[in-house]
Amino acid sequence: MDLSKSLHIAASGMKAQGTRLRVLSENIANAESLAQQPGGDPYRRKLVTFENVMNDELGVNQVKIKDVAPDRSPFGREYRPGHPAADGDGYVTTPNVNSLIEMSDMREAQRSYEANLKVIESSRTMLSRTIDLLR
Repeated sequence: MDLSKSLHIAASGMKAQGTRLRVLSENIANAESLAQQPGGDPYRRKLVTFENVMNDELGVNQVKIKDVAPDRSPFGREYRPGHPAADGDGYVTTPNVNSLIEMSDMREAQRSYEANLKVIESSRTMLSRTIDLLR
């Protein structure tokens, strides 16, 4: 495989994982966000989906973000009778974000990002050594 192709593939992977990291950070930041009025919805977790896209110019498949969509899993409920968003029974709807899951997903995304970075570093080193040999 051409080294420039591997650079493009790894760069697209880094871009996709970078977007995933931003979405995961947003989920974690809003894990405790509640509605401000009764009957209102709290923050809804977002999910990132990927897709393979053929780059016809390079002749390689690259990873791209297909969609950043809301997670349709149910909200939680917590007893907080004094909160402004509490219903008649004193329950508040809580976000469908589990910080533990978000942190493990973040760790996975970080490792994928780092793996793509290593591919780019290795490719650049090989290109540099090839140029040195040709001198």
